[in-house]
Amino acid sequence: MLKTAPKFYEVAKRIVEITEDCIIVAHNSQFDYRILRTEFKRLGFGFKRKTLCTVELSKQLIPNQPSYSLGKLTRALGIPVSDRHRANGDAMATVKLFKMLLSKDLEKHIIKNNVKTEIVKRLNDNHRTIIDALPPVTGVYYIHDENGDIIYIGKSKNIKHRINQHFTNNSTKSKKIQLLAKSVTYEATGSELVALLKESEEIKRNKPLYNRALRRTIFTHGLYSYTDENGYINLKINKTNIDQKPITTFSNMQSAKSFMFKIVESYELCQKLTGIYPTKSNCFKYTIKSCYGACINEEPHEEYNKRVQQLITKNSYENKNMIIIDKGRDIDEKSVIYIENGVFKGLGFYDLNHQITNIDVLESIITPMENNRDTQHIIQSYLRRNKKIKTISF
Repeated sequence: MLKTAPKFYEVAKRIVEITEDCIIVAHNSQFDYRILRTEFKRLGFGFKRKTLCTVELSKQLIPNQPSYSLGKLTRALGIPVSDRHRANGDAMATVKLFKMLLSKDLEKHIIKNNVKTEIVKRLNDNHRTIIDALPPVTGVYYIHDENGDIIYIGKSKNIKHRINQHFTNNSTKSKKIQLLAKSVTYEATGSELVALLKESEEIKRNKPLYNRALRRTIFTHGLYSYTDENGYINLKINKTNIDQKPITTFSNMQSAKSFMFKIVESYELCQKLTGIYPTKSNCFKYTIKSCYGACINEEPHEEYNKRVQQLITKNSYENKNMIIIDKGRDIDEKSVIYIENGVFKGLGFYDLNHQITNIDVLESIITPMENNRDTQHIIQSYLRRNKKIKTISF
């Protein structure tokens, strides 16, 4: 293999060019970097670059692994590796591992430290240059000030377009961001659901200066149920409160009302028992013969409650073990959202060729995230809007 390979001095110039203004990422980077520096030293050239070690990062972000060798670690994390122990195979495996580490770094230490070292070179960049370097992809973006600190986190289906809006908008907040913005980094997610969940989690963790609104909860109303004296399950929309657990939640009252009108039609429910038609007698739908009479005790409550229970099961993942599968960052990848016993555990990405029914592998590729009312609202709302999304129960 080495017989026809070029000598180091023949490729040295190209190595300098492709690593200019870059950080070298390697598995056990000290070893690779030391070899590079030794070879350049023999040529009388002082080669100096910043490095990142995926072994050290893995120990911080994926603790308690039995081994941190590239082969065993990628196997444990379900990262497919072809051409093992060859330059290209190992390099591609390291890329996939590094992507996973970036995703697991919810505090954004890797990005912030990188931007801080690069920002001096970019201080003179205008906003057009920043926008031109961004892709039109779905994901989460981070706007940094001159110290590398994150001043705003957002999500978009088109990051390039959204940043352009930030830099051209005339609102007071946008003008403040424009004055401080010196760099933008991003993380492609492919899935809008993954972007929404990461945005919510990272705003709460990093508390950016101009994300005040999203530090608070993002829903106002919830769907609740109770059984009346006749044995019928009633549904009602109320403002959310800490004492009661809603079936599902809504961003505003209008959204909640729209949902109620749809479910009354699709599940053939009574307008009176869902609060849409306040009356002491029968509801309007009974008058036009499209209600079975639950409002006046004509339909047996057992029959009526079956349909209500179907609705509740469909719109709540309480006590469920399930995964939600959505788009990935490229064509041969999918994203996965993991819910265990009704609790959102986190999210991750997996290769299409890799089976994720193995719980141990699934848990290792998942970035653990906080389960709270915001995440429940985001997931339930997304599932309501995207009825064809794939879910697997186990």
